[in-house]
Amino acid sequence: MLNRVVVAPSGFKESLSAEAAADAIAAGVRRVLPGAELDLVPLVDGGEGTALALAAATGGRIVTVPATGPVGQTVAAHFALLGSGDTAVVEMAAVAGLSLVPRDRRDPGATTTYGVGELIRAALDSGVRRILVGCGDSGTCDGGAGALQALGARLLDERGRELPRGGRELTRLHRIDPTGLDPRLADVELLVACNPFNVLCGERGVARVFGPQKGATPAQVEELSAALENWAFVLTRDAAVPDTELRGGPGTGASGGLGAGLAALGARLLPRFDVLLDHLDLDARLARADLVVTAEGALDHQTPRGKVPAEVARRAKLYGRPVLALAGTLGEGAHRVPGVDACHGILPAPMELAEALLRASELLTDATERALRMIVLGARLPSAAGRAVQAEVSGTQRPSSVR
Repeated sequence: MLNRVVVAPSGFKESLSAEAAADAIAAGVRRVLPGAELDLVPLVDGGEGTALALAAATGGRIVTVPATGPVGQTVAAHFALLGSGDTAVVEMAAVAGLSLVPRDRRDPGATTTYGVGELIRAALDSGVRRILVGCGDSGTCDGGAGALQALGARLLDERGRELPRGGRELTRLHRIDPTGLDPRLADVELLVACNPFNVLCGERGVARVFGPQKGATPAQVEELSAALENWAFVLTRDAAVPDTELRGGPGTGASGGLGAGLAALGARLLPRFDVLLDHLDLDARLARADLVVTAEGALDHQTPRGKVPAEVARRAKLYGRPVLALAGTLGEGAHRVPGVDACHGILPAPMELAEALLRASELLTDATERALRMIVLGARLPSAAGRAVQAEVSGTQRPSSVR
């Protein structure tokens, strides 16, 4: 019945990489289906692990570069050179990700994307013709201002003094001097793999939607929202390529607004899965599956807005393949993700977040086993009884109360 299972999870933030999640799910599948052929496809969304995954998929290599981290310290960052030799992948999370911000310093008004600009400069030094910037898992909310500073732009206050780094400083931005921007930027194709649902400003602006996740208080959210409004205005006036919509254009809010900063330089903001998944030949692998298992830290109403499980399910349904989604937590809307046939939380009982993060691999393996045993049991029941049991089981699922 289930001879080939495709395992295509995202990572679980601050807990499991996509590779570790795939391995944990595979272990659970083998407990139930020891003879099944497993095809592990750890998926990247532009965040942590993107550079490594694309380097591995294309026969490329990782280049380690010291760069400025989100709170100003030097970190051992990296970018990838793909096997083609003409493309570099800059993973913003490798130098400005939330995991690099200590919990006691999580203030998105102070963190910076300066290191992202340094990585872009390092990629330019390698002589590539194309730079792909992966957005995701950011710990910043500076609109990409730090990246532009590292690339040579001067951000000036009303008295002509250069602004310090950090998103809240943008409230004092009066003028941008772009004359010092690295001239090599004009000779490369700059692509940004991002979630097109994320925008810079407005009621659904990046400060309001993601600021609290990065440590912002309600007052800081409003401060950052105002700062990014000013950033969009001045950046459009002084530095942006013509006809660029920075305030509300699709993807401008990616990685705390890094999308807007790079769009001002002429970067193309592209839906991340259109850019990233083709390197992994995902569609062909899904087409050969008997069952597709995907996973993410949280499954909820946000999942259809550009998250990995929704994209996997959408593509799997093009070939009529059944999809099981596993998640650390099931929130509102978890059972209404298009294309997902069944979802299952990995927590067997309420527990502290710290314990859940520590035991994530074990919990994911055990949950996979439980879900697969139910699937196998259902397949053995007579068809009419199977439909009744399936309806009863789906009706008893509820979002987890553990956060």
